[in-house]
Amino acid sequence: MNRREFLAVGAAGAAAFSPMAAGMDRADEGGREYFEWRRYHLHTGSRKNLVGDFLRDAGIAALNRIGVGPVGVFRAMYGPNQPTLHVLLVHKSLRSVEKASELLLADDGFGGSEFANAGLSAPSYVRVESSLMAAFKGMPKLEAPEKKGRIFELRTYESHSIKAAKKKIEMFNEGGEIEIFRKTGLRPVFFGETLVGRQMPNLTYMLVFDDLADRDKKWRVFGADPAWRKLRRDPAYRETVSNITDIILRPAAYSQI
Repeated sequence: MNRREFLAVGAAGAAAFSPMAAGMDRADEGGREYFEWRRYHLHTGSRKNLVGDFLRDAGIAALNRIGVGPVGVFRAMYGPNQPTLHVLLVHKSLRSVEKASELLLADDGFGGSEFANAGLSAPSYVRVESSLMAAFKGMPKLEAPEKKGRIFELRTYESHSIKAAKKKIEMFNEGGEIEIFRKTGLRPVFFGETLVGRQMPNLTYMLVFDDLADRDKKWRVFGADPAWRKLRRDPAYRETVSNITDIILRPAAYSQI
């Protein structure tokens, strides 16, 4: 796979529509969406904004035209010194994931761009990591917040076995943990079971908050909720999570999420 194809597969994103996207925007059975999470490792210095600038000026629009989206673009509020850009792409079906590269390269705004055709001596980014997730049946579609000026929390729960991972997903769906989130004021954006990616098996979900103070307050309410305390004591759901990774993100001004 060449660099252009690799970027195109990961660039998929936003809910817009064109003849090229015909048949791709139909949801899979049950209306479940698929989420592609990409982490771009960027250049330093004058080239560090190449990915973000392209997404802002042309890339997101091209993604919208092929029926993938919305596109979320985020930066970590703290973390490694090397600059990174996080991109969330929402697909309506696995067919969309499969065809995104082909359709993007056929789109003049993407395939014909200087960014997509960057040479070996001047690549547009250092490297990119990707994971593909299937939405939980308890929340089959992404719920993008309307309010601006907010922060997001991305949490990944790793499990020591596939069985344990499935039980944790069951805890969110049939066990009622998603409903407890909503009742206590936690606002989910998506829940996804990782199909392909690192540190598997795992699930990943995203929450939105007004600010860090709002985040701390909402988590305290959740932790004290009687229904949550009862659920966490349920023997069926013990020892399902072996590690938790947590990151706080701020959306770019042009992010669609």
